[in-house]
Amino acid sequence: MKRVIVTVTNDLATDQRVHKTCMALKKSGFSVLEVGRILPGSLPLDKPYDTIRMKLLFRSSALFYAEYNIRLFFFLLFHKAHIIYANDLDTLPACWLAKRIKCSKIIYDTHEYYTHTPELIDRPFVQKFWSRIEKNIFPKIQDIITVNQSIANIYRDLYGKDLHVVRNIPISYDDVTPVTREELGIDPTKKMILLQGAGINIHRGAEEAVEAMQFVDDAILYIIGSGDVFPLLPGLADRFNVNDKVVILPRQTPQKLRQYTLQADLGLTIDKNTNPNYLYSLPNKLFDYIHSGVPVLASKLPEIERIINTYNIGSFISDHNPVNIANAMNKALGDKVQYQKWKENITVAARALCWDEEEKILLTIFERYA
Repeated sequence: MKRVIVTVTNDLATDQRVHKTCMALKKSGFSVLEVGRILPGSLPLDKPYDTIRMKLLFRSSALFYAEYNIRLFFFLLFHKAHIIYANDLDTLPACWLAKRIKCSKIIYDTHEYYTHTPELIDRPFVQKFWSRIEKNIFPKIQDIITVNQSIANIYRDLYGKDLHVVRNIPISYDDVTPVTREELGIDPTKKMILLQGAGINIHRGAEEAVEAMQFVDDAILYIIGSGDVFPLLPGLADRFNVNDKVVILPRQTPQKLRQYTLQADLGLTIDKNTNPNYLYSLPNKLFDYIHSGVPVLASKLPEIERIINTYNIGSFISDHNPVNIANAMNKALGDKVQYQKWKENITVAARALCWDEEEKILLTIFERYA
């Protein structure tokens, strides 16, 4: 059986896109080993394929990326791999160098427009460093996958390469038995607004959503996940005197997060158009909301707007002024006729936007390597 080593820089616990990739590889007849890192708060793993999490000295900054890629390179060098599956640019240097030495095949999955993320766009030296790596390696890879057509178009214009598009659509939720709100500790008398994600970072609207709750009645905002602004949110809730309207929970297992999502009345995806990566994003949470039957309140970003308008499953904020966000929340939850129409339409959207269709693209790619 051919071996595939799948590489990421996260802790493997909640990355559903990579998990689905690993399952598609197994379905294609490959033996799979997923490699990441261990963190102090990492959740336990229970996956139907092999996993290894490396313990690193550094957790962030250039030292982390240098240490991770050096460790990953030597790991790949001394472990059998017919295919190296690199996820995102921050694993690509080690994967490419190991591929060249071992003569392995390589597949690259870029989950975002990496060189234009907020972490890089205001740091020209660092951005130039990663852009040079991408420019040197990207054109030499045969099969490159990304998350939506907008990002695929950008890379086609940059490098003259056509990418495979595999969107972050979740696996069907049909096998999930919802628990009650009482079991989750959710007030059954209030509407539940949800903002979820492992990357609740700057410019993703979390701070404004908390502030907006001053002007929203009969609803509670749940923010579930992690990210660089996450530690600031309790202080904001206290500052704006909305502690009784905002619940902030750390990362959950995918199964537990799914239970919370199924209880939500409105899902938020309100990234700001502050950089090309956010502008062209198509976040996992949008599809999680759709497959949980949750209408969406979103920023008007092209990929998100296209899906919401195509299926008529939600509405948009006009800007990130907290008062305007609150007005959009109140209107979305208060218009019962429109809300019921969204609920009906979201069932249609969930059937059309299914992982079974997205997975076919991966299976076609993997078939060539099997």
